[in-house]
Amino acid sequence: MTTVLTCKIGESKGVPRIWLEGEKLARAGVSIGSKYRIREQPEDGRLELIPLAESAASAATCKVSKRVRKGIIRPLMEIRTALLSSLFSGMEKVRVAIRKGRIVVTALRIEVMIRERVRRLQLKLAAKEKLNVVSLFHGGGVIDKALHVGLMAAGVASVIQLGVEMEPEYLESSLRNNSEIWADHSIAACSDIRDLDLVEYADEQTDLLWAGIPCTGASIAGVAKNNLEFAEEHSEVGSLFVDYLEAVKVFNPAITLLENVTGYQKSASMAVIRSKLESYGYHLFEEVLDGNDFGVLEGRSRMVLVAISRGLETDFSFDNLRPTAVKPETLGEILDDVPLDSPAWKTYDYLVEKELRDKAEGKGFARTLVTPDSTRVPTVTKTYAKAQSTGIFLMHPFDPELTRLLTPAEHARVKGIPLEMIAGLSMTVAHEVLGQSVVFPLFVSLGRELGLAMNMKYRDPCKVLDFRSGLAIRSLQPRRVNESEVELEETEEAIAVRDGRPMYQQQLFEFEAA
Repeated sequence: MTTVLTCKIGESKGVPRIWLEGEKLARAGVSIGSKYRIREQPEDGRLELIPLAESAASAATCKVSKRVRKGIIRPLMEIRTALLSSLFSGMEKVRVAIRKGRIVVTALRIEVMIRERVRRLQLKLAAKEKLNVVSLFHGGGVIDKALHVGLMAAGVASVIQLGVEMEPEYLESSLRNNSEIWADHSIAACSDIRDLDLVEYADEQTDLLWAGIPCTGASIAGVAKNNLEFAEEHSEVGSLFVDYLEAVKVFNPAITLLENVTGYQKSASMAVIRSKLESYGYHLFEEVLDGNDFGVLEGRSRMVLVAISRGLETDFSFDNLRPTAVKPETLGEILDDVPLDSPAWKTYDYLVEKELRDKAEGKGFARTLVTPDSTRVPTVTKTYAKAQSTGIFLMHPFDPELTRLLTPAEHARVKGIPLEMIAGLSMTVAHEVLGQSVVFPLFVSLGRELGLAMNMKYRDPCKVLDFRSGLAIRSLQPRRVNESEVELEETEEAIAVRDGRPMYQQQLFEFEAA
């Protein structure tokens, strides 16, 4: 018979070793007292142990001993050789296959994948090549653009390899308004991810993978509306975490990022995601981040998980994040000039009546009323255009019975999202794209930190932009001291603010072109 083992590489007297023991060895033809010659096959990435009876050579041998326990005699073997460290450098475990007494030691598939993705990323960073990105549940591409801008600020260029989005209007908006993140080789898949065979799109593995798994089953509103006991019970989105994990395994990114509502942290889905990503060889970083801390009015808290491959030397930390935008002091600073007699101002009598009924029944459903003096805005959701009983409404400055919805432009500004991201969209679709997206400056900051962390060995300090609370970009520029000496001098360039956000984006795109 054949015996296959996963063995941990240990150490004995400063020399790497693996330990084999038990009836499973005897069943595979390993006899007590047998001696083996170790043969290295570096071209195949493996060690072979050949019984000496099959070879005249006697160098580098190891012997099968025995252990007696409760009257049962079992073969015992220690493979102790420096070849384990040279062939399987950086690996914690190896695969051992035994048949008819021959023993073959190879790398585990997961260890090979770790080595491949780390090497691929390092080679690209050293060559200053664009990194490929797989974007799942792409939406209108807001998170992709924010991370792209942040990565560029750290001197790391990126481009979408595969973008998956099932809603045609969202995907077309990204292709039209997000052209800098797409390239000729990009694949835009307008499909439910469950209908895709991801292997067909993995001729080339990727470097980075982003995903914002739909939160319909995990959000407070989603659980209440759909009468769910747990997030995974949702018929449409409950199982999508499985597709995310499949994509990670198929595309083997060096870094993957996942964002969702804070309630997702306590879901069974998230527990499985953590466990599987760790088994795939990733170090996990997890934090809850609030948009108010990153220069916007919307107090949207999101859970963010960053998984960085074992073997990558990085100094990534959520503690290094800093604001990349100036937070408006009040909502009034970013409001459109909507006439006070505009039909947008309405009484919404049916919502007022519903609120009174809900209150009488002890339900907590109520509108949130804001004014131009408000310093914080609650989360504006995907279905905002429906003017729902839990929506956010701006109060008329003179008539207390009138309120209105935020315009799509105002909605974008409370999230810090560039207005060009919703160009050409209807009001309803614009609110949908924005409402299911992220706080833009937060993910710019996150992208920059990821870029600096992964690129710590190869980054050019002259091409690293440093945001200072959105007020200026600080960069290091070469200054000639004399004919033979050049030093880096810190310079600072002020940034104009328009539409409630710093105009850093144009500078970044100019930087990218350079």
